[in-house]
Amino acid sequence: MSRFSFDFLRRRKAPSRPPASLPPGLRVYAIGDVHGRLDCLLTLEPAIRRDILKRPPQGEAIVIFMGDYIDRGPDSSAIINVLRHRRFAGLPARFLLGNHEDAMLRFLDDGKVGPAWFAHGGMATLASYGVKPTGGSSDSREEQLRKGLAEALPPAHREFLESLELWIELGGYMFVHAGIRPGKPIEQQRREDLLMIRDAFFAGTNLPWRVVHGHTVIEKPLLTRDRISIDTGAYATGILTCAVIEGESAEILTA
Repeated sequence: MSRFSFDFLRRRKAPSRPPASLPPGLRVYAIGDVHGRLDCLLTLEPAIRRDILKRPPQGEAIVIFMGDYIDRGPDSSAIINVLRHRRFAGLPARFLLGNHEDAMLRFLDDGKVGPAWFAHGGMATLASYGVKPTGGSSDSREEQLRKGLAEALPPAHREFLESLELWIELGGYMFVHAGIRPGKPIEQQRREDLLMIRDAFFAGTNLPWRVVHGHTVIEKPLLTRDRISIDTGAYATGILTCAVIEGESAEILTA
């Protein structure tokens, strides 16, 4: 992840499409990139419960996690163990695939992709499963780590990782890890774009949905007509952000 300036977005004229809205009777708690910070996750949970008590939903409420549960922070395995039960803060939960989970799954199939993953926090995930590097050549070391992770990874954790969704469409909202490529139907979006896109997505205006996403770290959550950006870099800042969306409105919870 890298930081991105959104100043130019604030200067653009508001697009002409009607404001996006969730289906009636639905509230969504969308949670940004956790990145191995179990402490942040466990702090956010009671904040969501308090919000529900303060203003009970008129219908259904669900949680959507934006991906990147693992890497960088120290608690990747513990986080997966919490999330695999598919409930959070007493609510049913859905889970998007992030580029970091995608990298981990690719590493489990091919040790040669290890260096790219390790350079972006993968070693922290290995350590959380008790997998440590040993001596030897680079190739043998990567294969040793791959085998070690495959043996240490509980089947329920791998099943969870392999079940993660690429996108979730609810009414006029699109939930996706990184963003979308403007001008393409969701079914024609490239997997790489959904997981990694930045510049082309942020340059787009009058998008067909209000896109809720993480992936790109920003200092403060950003809510515009086209986007809700909620990756506030929890692994480094200790701030995990949740967007509370109901109808056309969106508010921010942080922990």
